[in-house]
Amino acid sequence: MDADKKMCGREPDSQYVELAVEVFAMLADATRIRLILALRDGEMSVNHLAEIVDKSPAAVSQHLAKLRLARFVGTRQEGTRVFYRLENEHARQLVSDAIFQAEHSLGGTPRHHHGIGAGDTQ
Repeated sequence: MDADKKMCGREPDSQYVELAVEVFAMLADATRIRLILALRDGEMSVNHLAEIVDKSPAAVSQHLAKLRLARFVGTRQEGTRVFYRLENEHARQLVSDAIFQAEHSLGGTPRHHHGIGAGDTQ
């Protein structure tokens, strides 16, 4: 049982703690958070993402390149256009949880507690 706990990475002495720090460092940028939020519902082109986050396509491409290296996003090419998508549900959940925690820091009853089930991440 103890070996199973260490394998899952949720123990204080886990080898994954340092990697988790790198994950948080990658997400310590408002544009990257906005990109992940934008990609929650499916893949999008750089130009579409640039419009959504109100940044230049060049700036968005740089952020997406970092997210791709960190394996947060993947790509699909169609002709000369590149489409980005989230690689897995964990990035979406991590960002949603961070937003929910931010709502808690404002005090009162957070918006996510109004009419949404405890497990929902809308």
